[in-house]
Amino acid sequence: MALDKVKTPSAVNKIKQLLKDKPEHVGVKVGVRTRGCNGLSYTLEYTKTKGDSDEEVVQDGVRVFIEKKAQLTLLGTEMDYVEDKLSSEFVFNNPNIKGTCGCGESFNI
Repeated sequence: MALDKVKTPSAVNKIKQLLKDKPEHVGVKVGVRTRGCNGLSYTLEYTKTKGDSDEEVVQDGVRVFIEKKAQLTLLGTEMDYVEDKLSSEFVFNNPNIKGTCGCGESFNI
């Protein structure tokens, strides 16, 4: 399983809230893209179907699909949702990260 701890209750609740108004979507898909100064950034999008090579993780009724390209990168990662006075965002707590850049959107494994 790529997302070992999968999602915090905060992330589960936010995904449920987001999908509530999108009955045609069955869950969200997590991936990685080449971007930023250290190489990769996480992506998150609504999905209507499970891809052939996607890994499916279900927690508390929430379905998260992980693209094949992202499965090894996300090994051991916990998905969280955090809010403060200035922002709200999904955060991926990855214990395998060895470095980050100042832009805050990429990582290096």
